Amino acid sequence: MDEDSHTTFRPYHAAQSDSSADARSSARASNLADTRARQTTARVSDDALLDAARRCVLAVGLRRATLAEIARTAKVSRMTLYRRFPDVRSVLSALMTREFGALLHKASAEGAEAPTARERLIRGAIAAVRLLSDDELMRTVIDVDTELLMPYVVQRFGGTQKIGEQVITALVRDGQQDGSIRRGDVAAQARTILLVVQSFVLSLRPATADMDATALLDELERHLDSALRP
Repeated sequence: MDEDSHTTFRPYHAAQSDSSADARSSARASNLADTRARQTTARVSDDALLDAARRCVLAVGLRRATLAEIARTAKVSRMTLYRRFPDVRSVLSALMTREFGALLHKASAEGAEAPTARERLIRGAIAAVRLLSDDELMRTVIDVDTELLMPYVVQRFGGTQKIGEQVITALVRDGQQDGSIRRGDVAAQARTILLVVQSFVLSLRPATADMDATALLDELERHLDSALRP
């Protein structure tokens, strides 16, 4: 009986040992895969992923850009991209905020040396119209995905508009303090300027099909100066 028992249970123990070894091996492999994935994610910066998204948008437009295509363009796995951005909307939102936010920062810098806040505001506004109108990404969005801009014109403000309004608000407030901008409701003044600049950004190309762009922007500069001057 004892011998039979040993004979019976010896294969069972061996099988159990093999199963445990396989489980440990699978766990190690899984942990290694997770570690490698985290290392890959850490090596790829958000800017690199957004650069890939930008190339996709320029190639096919906003609506046709997909997470799979962005991942292929960035030469990363889709899982690496998913870890940063849960869906394509979040990628494109981050891209627009980065690109247009950088342009607005550059526009503000162009007027930074002006002696008064009013002049800084006006120079920055004109620069913003010019830079955004000439930007390849903005032109692609306007030409290919015009309808996607409509909610930000008729329904709600987006991140880029809010950034622009914050910059304008600060300059209007500074202008009232230094005496270069007439006293008034700061928020209303800033919102009005934002809407004027926005309309020029969206319509400058068709508006200058039969008119010199420089002449039109010079006229915008005079209008803003007259509206803001005390």
